[in-house]
Amino acid sequence: MNGHQIRPGYREFEAFVAGAAGRLLHVAMLLTAEPEGESAAARQLLAGALARTFADWPRLRGDDPYDHTRQELCAAFARTAWRHHRSRGGPLSRLRPQQRLVIVLTVYEGVAEGQAAAQLGLPVERVRALRGRAIATLRSAAAA
Repeated sequence: MNGHQIRPGYREFEAFVAGAAGRLLHVAMLLTAEPEGESAAARQLLAGALARTFADWPRLRGDDPYDHTRQELCAAFARTAWRHHRSRGGPLSRLRPQQRLVIVLTVYEGVAEGQAAAQLGLPVERVRALRGRAIATLRSAAAA
C-alpha cells in the first residue's frame, strides 16, 4: 500500500457509510428543506457530520454510529439553521428550522420525545409544542 497505513476502523467506517449514507442524506434533505434533486446544502451538512463521526470513530466502540452521525447532523443543522429558514420547496419547507428538527427526529426517525429533547437541549414540553405546531402547519398546507 505504498507505505501508507490504513487507519484502524476505516473499513468498518466505510461499511457504515455504505449502508447508512442514503438514509442520512434523506434526513439532511428534510432538515434543509431541499426538494429532490437539489441536495447541495444537505450533502454539505452530511459530509461535515460524517467527518466528525470518522474523527470520533475510535471512541464509538459499542455506541450506535448511525445515532452518533444523526446527532452530529442535527447539531450542525442547528448551528446553521438561519441558512435554511427560507422556503426551498422541500416537503418540510413550510416549517421553521427548529420545528423541522423536531419532526425529523420524532416522526421520520422515531426518536422518543425525551431523547429528542435531550439531544436538542430543550424541555420535553417545548418539543411537544414544536411538534404540535409543525403538524398543524403541515396539515393546513395539505388541506390548502
